[in-house]
Amino acid sequence: MAPNAPAGTPSVLALGEAMVEFNQSEKDGPTYLQGFGGDTSNFCIAAARQGASTGFVSAVGGDQFGRLLLDLWQREHVDTSFVCIDDQASTGVYFVSHGPSGHQFDYLRAGSAASRYAPRDLPLDAIAAAKVIHLSGISLAISVSACDAALAAIEHARANRVLVSFDTNLRLKLWPLARARAVMLEAIRQTDICLPSWDDVIELTGLSKRDDIVDFLLAQGPRIVALKLGKEGSYVATPDERCVVPGHAVDAVDATGAGDCFGGAFIARIVAGDDPFKAARYANVAAALSTQGFGAVAPIPDRGTVEKLLGA
Repeated sequence: MAPNAPAGTPSVLALGEAMVEFNQSEKDGPTYLQGFGGDTSNFCIAAARQGASTGFVSAVGGDQFGRLLLDLWQREHVDTSFVCIDDQASTGVYFVSHGPSGHQFDYLRAGSAASRYAPRDLPLDAIAAAKVIHLSGISLAISVSACDAALAAIEHARANRVLVSFDTNLRLKLWPLARARAVMLEAIRQTDICLPSWDDVIELTGLSKRDDIVDFLLAQGPRIVALKLGKEGSYVATPDERCVVPGHAVDAVDATGAGDCFGGAFIARIVAGDDPFKAARYANVAAALSTQGFGAVAPIPDRGTVEKLLGA
């Protein structure tokens, strides 16, 4: 049963799957460090560290891994009121190993609690009371029922004049490109703020020039497109204006989750009242700082750290 919205519903909600990570800590050894992953969860934590009130919409298993995630969100001041506990399913986990060809990811997520999430589980009152709901391509890809829930959440948000934020996060291990294109473009047509990554959007659109990509996305319906360009920054466009917002140079060691950090920081600043170009300048710095440590969550900077660097 879907949790109801209590008083003080967060202004930013994110829907998707979070997982527990086990990252190989010795190149040829069996030791793994436990961490956390999941793009929309990373987004939520990034937004919370920038001062936004956030909540996560998902399901976890009634297992130790689910409890670890609930503890993480509570430490990070992410509202867990809208996370269902599914005692009949497990929480998704994944393993990161390192070899000559780089990182290898192995997922144990089939049949996970989040993949069993369905439209009946949505906290409709909370969605209607929020300012922004954020989803990603992964939110749509993990199962048919999760996809149905994501699209229903978008429809309900729009009916209640809640902004919809969407990050492409294309993962072709989860679904074929033809289905990804059809479903994600339908989501983008109902999106207010689109946060695509460069490689994703080339696959999805077949286009390779920045302005052609932005023109295509704006024609679908979004009012803001912030195309993530990695260390180069971001290309931000509205129907009336567009420009490259330069990145911030750092000595990066691990870019894991940097795009999620950008998204969370960007939406936090939009909710705070920034225009998209000012929000992107802030988010570029936050994302750059997040690459100076290992993992998706631990290096995400807080608002004070970002503002100090911006002021300098």
